[in-house]
Amino acid sequence: MNKYKFFIYLSFTVFLTACGGASDSEVSNEASADLSKIFKWKMVTTWPANFPIFQEGAERFADDVRTMSNGRLDIHVYAGGELVPALQVFDAVSNGVVEMGHGSPYYWAGKVPEAQFFSSVPFGMTAKGMNAWLYNAGGLELWNEIYKPFNLMAFPMGNTGVQMGGWFNKEIKSMGDIKGLRMRIPGLGGKVFKKAGGNPVLMAASEVYTALERGTIDATEWVGPFHDMRLGLDRAAKFYYYPGWHEPGTVFELMINDSKWSLLPKDLQKMVEMAAAATSERIYAQMEYHNQQALTELRKKQNVQILEFPKEVLLNFKRLTKETLDEEAADSSTFKRVYDAYENFRSNYASWDKLSEESYQTSLRLK
Repeated sequence: MNKYKFFIYLSFTVFLTACGGASDSEVSNEASADLSKIFKWKMVTTWPANFPIFQEGAERFADDVRTMSNGRLDIHVYAGGELVPALQVFDAVSNGVVEMGHGSPYYWAGKVPEAQFFSSVPFGMTAKGMNAWLYNAGGLELWNEIYKPFNLMAFPMGNTGVQMGGWFNKEIKSMGDIKGLRMRIPGLGGKVFKKAGGNPVLMAASEVYTALERGTIDATEWVGPFHDMRLGLDRAAKFYYYPGWHEPGTVFELMINDSKWSLLPKDLQKMVEMAAAATSERIYAQMEYHNQQALTELRKKQNVQILEFPKEVLLNFKRLTKETLDEEAADSSTFKRVYDAYENFRSNYASWDKLSEESYQTSLRLK
C-alpha cells in the first residue's frame, strides 16, 4: 500500500471510529434509558368485572405484556364502571384520561358511525374474512385513519365468531311476528330491526335478564350459548333463534391513545401489537370451544326450543340491511368510503370462501 492510499485509509478509519463511536454510545445510552424506564398505564373496558373470556382476555393481555417487557410496561386493567362508565371508554382513551381501552367499535357508532365496519355488519363477513381484510387488505390502516382525529389508534383484540340470533318469548314464523316486537338489539342490527317494524331497545347487560323475564322487552340478542346461559336467558325465554344475522363475526378492539403510544419505545410497541394479536386468536378460540359445550347443555333443556329463522325473515332482514347501509352512506362521505372498501374486499373474498369453506361444509352434509 503506498503512502497516499495509507493516508486515505487511516483518515477514513479515524473518521468512522469517531462518528461510529459516538453513535454507538448514544444508542447504548438511549437503550439503557429505555430499559430503565417503567411505563405504568391504565386500561378501561366495556365489560363487567370477572366477565368470562372478554374481561379475562383483557387482563391476560396485560399480564402477557408485563411478562414480555420484564415489567417495563405495567398495565392495570379496570372493568366497566370501576374507573369510568363502560360506554365512556372511547372518550376516556381519546382524552388521555387513560392510555388504553377494550371493547368493540360499534359501541361508538354515535360518535363514529363508520367504526361499525370494523366491528360487525349484518350479513357481513365472519371472523375469517374480517381478519383477512383488517390484517392484509388495508382494513386496519383505514380503521386507524378514521380514529386519528380522535387521537386514537387500534388493533383487533378478539372476535366472538358468529353469534346467535337471540331469545324470543314467542315463535317467529313470518315478518308479521316482528311487527311491534320490543327487542334489545344495538347498532346497525337495531336499525335494520326497526325498518322491519320492530322496536329496538338499548340497555345494559345487567338489565337484560330482568327486562326479558318481566316482559319489559319481548326478545334480546346477547352473544352465544355460553354467555347467554351465564346471563340466565334460557330461564327468561323459550325460543332461541339462529343464525346471528346481525353479528356474524364481531371484532373487539384494543384502542390506544395515540399521543401516549408515540412516547412508547419501539420494542414495547411491538410487544403490545403481538400480544393483542395473540389475545385476539385466543378469545376467538375460547368462544368456539365454550359455545359448543354450552349448546350441548342447552339441547338437553326441555324448556328451550332452538330454531332457525324462517327463510322469509332472513331474506327481508338482508334486503333491509342493504337499504340501511345505503342510506347511511348517502348521509356521510366517510361512511361511504369505508363501506365501499369493506364491500370491495367482501365481494372478492366471497368467491374464495364459496369455493373453499362453503363447499367443504356442504360436502360434510352429503349422505
